[in-house]
Amino acid sequence: MRKIFVKSLLCAAAFIFFSQQSSAQSGYQTALGVKVWDGGGISLKHFVNGNNALEGIGYFWRQGARITGLYEIHGAINNAGGLQWYIGPGAHVGFYNDRYGNRSFIGIDGVLGLDYKFNGAPINVSIDWQPSFEFGDTRGFVGNWGGLGIRYTLK
Repeated sequence: MRKIFVKSLLCAAAFIFFSQQSSAQSGYQTALGVKVWDGGGISLKHFVNGNNALEGIGYFWRQGARITGLYEIHGAINNAGGLQWYIGPGAHVGFYNDRYGNRSFIGIDGVLGLDYKFNGAPINVSIDWQPSFEFGDTRGFVGNWGGLGIRYTLK
């Protein structure tokens, strides 16, 4: 039990250390807002270290809901202050209504996008493409996910 506590404490300390350095790379550390797609979603993005961020998205639309987690690697675009590209893997679980058979599905995702933090304002915007593959009967590749994110930067 003591080993688990010590390891957890060390992981928390490393997380805090790297999180403090991340805001210098992206201009923000954590942002909360909406993601607009065919429906709408809630987006929470947090930089865990340097150029690496985690994004959680809850999409809601008339055919169901989908919860997605993404790991994003960001890179600066030269001579474009505040603008970054990002790419990464992820996964999701979807819950669909009668049109799709009242089922739940899991899938894997990829993401490719641009992220911009306004200088002097607590606003971040992003636009991305999020292709995915869902496992199960009548499922497969889906190439129309992604959207426009508008977030308030918390730190």
